[in-house]
Amino acid sequence: MTRLTLFNSPLLLGFDHFERTLDRISKQSAEGYPPYNIEQIGEDRLRITLAVAGFALEELEIQLEANQLTVRGKQQDDATRVYLHRGIAARQFQRSFVLAEGVEVTGAHLDNGLLHIDLRRPTIENEVKQIAIRNGNSADPRKVATTAAERSEARNQRKERE
Repeated sequence: MTRLTLFNSPLLLGFDHFERTLDRISKQSAEGYPPYNIEQIGEDRLRITLAVAGFALEELEIQLEANQLTVRGKQQDDATRVYLHRGIAARQFQRSFVLAEGVEVTGAHLDNGLLHIDLRRPTIENEVKQIAIRNGNSADPRKVATTAAERSEARNQRKERE
């Protein structure tokens, strides 16, 4: 049976990685612990804040792999303590965020039970590229210029030939 996808249009070429990313997001756990906020703190800056009350710095881990930011926390039970009532469980968690291509983690800090992870989005610059069209009978296909310097040089060479 053929699987229909969001990106099955013949006009959307090269979007396979988006489909894989959406699959990865849909398979993530729906557990709500720990709660988190995502806020914009500047033109190109974001901050993820997780409520990790009770976790020490050495019990937390942040890892970035293949555009997936994973935050893990693991508390150890203290065997020397005797509880008359235990309403705060020592628990572990894993929370993952899929980052867009180019988003970088600039830092992280723990402050009053809140873990802040700062991110920077890249500024996207549109690039216009001229694609050379060659004659199908031509034995000497022209090189496609990719940088501004190469395009300028190609223009100068064409002017010299004329």
